[in-house]
Amino acid sequence: SSGGYRIGPGEIEECLGRHPAVALAAAIGAPDPLRGEVVKAFVQLRPGTAPSPELARELKDIVRTRLSALEYPREVEYIDTLPVTTTGKVKRGDLRALERERRAPGR
Repeated sequence: SSGGYRIGPGEIEECLGRHPAVALAAAIGAPDPLRGEVVKAFVQLRPGTAPSPELARELKDIVRTRLSALEYPREVEYIDTLPVTTTGKVKRGDLRALERERRAPGR
């Protein structure tokens, strides 16, 4: 949910996954003081791909042009290995817990 709108992560992740630099992507709602929550993408890059602000901008733009303006990730974080289940599904709950821990007061 972002600004009161329900946003599903599947479409966002699929859109990000189409980029040749992306091995795997996950989208979660991250706390935002203005909107309540914003979309944050965790991106695991393919081997040999260097993370950069330019690539993050490109990934945001891909989602913005293919989906709605509300669905593009306001934040992109590169991660070495996304947490997945034994069947290969991304553990979004682990990513949300990591994000809550980072944004907790006193951190």
